[in-house]
Amino acid sequence: MRYLGIDIGSSYVKGAVLDTEEPGLSHVERTQAPQPVGGLDPLFREIDPEESLRRMEEILERLHAHAPDAAGVLVCSQLHSLILVDAKGRPTTRCITWQDRRALSPMPGTHGTWFDQMERLLTEAERQELGNERVPGLPLNCLYWLSRNCAPAGLSGTPVALPYYLAARLCGTKAVSDITHATGHGALNVNTGDWHHGVIQKMGLSELSWPSIVPQGTVLGQWRHAGRALDFYAPVGDYHCSQVGSLLEPGELAVNISTGSAVIQIAEDPGTGLFQRRPWFDSRHLKTITHIPGGRALHALVKLLSELATRQSLPLGDPWEYIHREAAHSTGGGLVIDPAFYACNTGNSGSILNLCEDNMTIGHLFHALFEGMAANYDACSSRINPRRSWSRVVFSGGVAMKNRVLRQLISARLGATHRLSPVKEDTLFGLLALGLAFTGRTRSVAEAIVSLRSIL
Repeated sequence: MRYLGIDIGSSYVKGAVLDTEEPGLSHVERTQAPQPVGGLDPLFREIDPEESLRRMEEILERLHAHAPDAAGVLVCSQLHSLILVDAKGRPTTRCITWQDRRALSPMPGTHGTWFDQMERLLTEAERQELGNERVPGLPLNCLYWLSRNCAPAGLSGTPVALPYYLAARLCGTKAVSDITHATGHGALNVNTGDWHHGVIQKMGLSELSWPSIVPQGTVLGQWRHAGRALDFYAPVGDYHCSQVGSLLEPGELAVNISTGSAVIQIAEDPGTGLFQRRPWFDSRHLKTITHIPGGRALHALVKLLSELATRQSLPLGDPWEYIHREAAHSTGGGLVIDPAFYACNTGNSGSILNLCEDNMTIGHLFHALFEGMAANYDACSSRINPRRSWSRVVFSGGVAMKNRVLRQLISARLGATHRLSPVKEDTLFGLLALGLAFTGRTRSVAEAIVSLRSIL
């Protein structure tokens, strides 16, 4: 049996043909994700959902040409996306992405932000019930802002994640949610697996029609193309899917570094603490800290260093081969860098200390930046596992896979051996594992991971 797998990211929409009989990926396709809408407030980050639909259909059709016998579609997508739709499923907003920071805008009549006001409204018990993930880009925060700034009389409609809007459009069905995207909204009670109606009421958002939460692996409907009807499975979060694709085992510590980054461990009973709790698969949870400075922080420094050439229209090639080589032969030269160059889980004001003529080199600068990142992963890992009882570190994500110096510095900090995710396309490989479980070829996602590990 073959399936079509789609990963809707913030940079690319990717896909592959998934073979569940002789497990593997083939015919990997990709296209650029829609660019953010221009001309908006700098804190806003929105994309056109219709453009997302066109890009997804393009990849699906290309994949279907490679596998005309495909039986279904499996999807993962960036978390924390939000579209409001009306009773007929028509969008009343653009898609607000996880990079949106409107909640950090000043709240009139106060000395703080809208986000600060929301934090004052929540109790510590409610934060833990929400999974303890309180970051500015959550859809719940955007809905609170919209209700006070765009619809003072009250918002209406259904808040849905981007992949569920796309699934509804492709299948002609009603938009729903799974538990991973419900968690991503920031409005799920992780203890009950249902929307946190107490917090929703406290935020003045009870008039919204919150979507039904369907079991993982639910067939939402059929995508019809070229005379075929393909089962369309409930999408899952790309964060969750990437850890399935890295074949994460209980006891291992995952360090995922892409545009954003996170440290992660599987837990039967995650308890509570200075970390986030996210439902995973097989009734398990993940203990995690997300929004740690990753590829976005690296890009910010490269952008600064490239500005003079860019402004003079001087062509620059890919800088990373040179950066990696120079960083490997440098020590940091006494530089100390805090990479919190944007609001994240380690702060919202980065720094570069101890600059002098002798250490103002690319090698010293980026070696020190990698050391600062490694220090963040070390501190965050101790928060999710104070006993530091991890058996091994598992690296995944494009930045981690390409950056040997960063991996070495992190492993040294964590005091553990490490392995890499077995495949470059960890989200698509994760969809393959989910395909095995969702279609009944294995009894669980954990069993699918074991099955795939045995063939690698």
